[in-house]
Amino acid sequence: MAPFDFTGEVAIVAGAGSRLPGEIGNGRATAILLARQGAKVALLDINAEWANETKRMIDSEGGTSVVIGTDVTDEESCKAAVAATVAHFGEDAGVHILVNVVGVGGAMGDATTLDLAAWDRDMRINVTSMVLMARHVIPEMRRSRRGGVIVNLSSVSGLLGGNPSLLYPTSKGAIIQMTRAMAAQHGEEGIRVNCVCPGMVYTPMVRRGGMSDEMRKARINQNMLKTEGTAWDVGYAVLFLCSKEAKWITGLIMPVDGGTTAGKSVGDRPALKADVLAEQMTGIPNQG
Repeated sequence: MAPFDFTGEVAIVAGAGSRLPGEIGNGRATAILLARQGAKVALLDINAEWANETKRMIDSEGGTSVVIGTDVTDEESCKAAVAATVAHFGEDAGVHILVNVVGVGGAMGDATTLDLAAWDRDMRINVTSMVLMARHVIPEMRRSRRGGVIVNLSSVSGLLGGNPSLLYPTSKGAIIQMTRAMAAQHGEEGIRVNCVCPGMVYTPMVRRGGMSDEMRKARINQNMLKTEGTAWDVGYAVLFLCSKEAKWITGLIMPVDGGTTAGKSVGDRPALKADVLAEQMTGIPNQG
């Protein structure tokens, strides 16, 4: 069998669209790569048109996918999306892969200033949505008796914490521990659960935030490779974890960050102004 062959496997990617036309975000890159390797991919997004553009990209390469409009914060919507996936690709096909990508920057502020209603809403988007999707995909994995793979996307902020937001690193840290718990709970069923933590990748969400060139340089200076990651880097990490080549890997927390979480590289240190900008944009202190 050829490496990274997903022929006959059904994958669900929650958050498979991108906000900006023609741009490649983490979910879109993941969906395209899975389809490119033979998987049949259900493209879930709250905005069906964002996912439709992903489908058009997959179609242009001869891949197979279906768009399912889904609000992953609503359990009935998640349940319906899984049922629609099974109905479209066939009960015999089952569901083998779930990739949870959906996430937001969320409410700003510290414990004394943040809006608690926004906190509840954004924790539901970033964390509870992954529980809801797993809640309805895992029974399909069990039914197939072939096991399955779940990959949750977190962030290096979940590993490092920091300023200025309380919600974002808290929610991303919760995803990391949730992944480990799921891996322990479902390992005997042959269901592997892993987590990818992207670093300072340049995605449509970042671009939409109006990041200046100076801010981008500050972000780049935080990693050891002194280069900027893309959604494709994240997508390839997810692809590996979903593959049979990773069959003995579960409970893994994988940073895809150019070495940001490994420490500081030897050599020149960014100027103070770049340090301040980087910390403001990412919450990660840039200390020599």
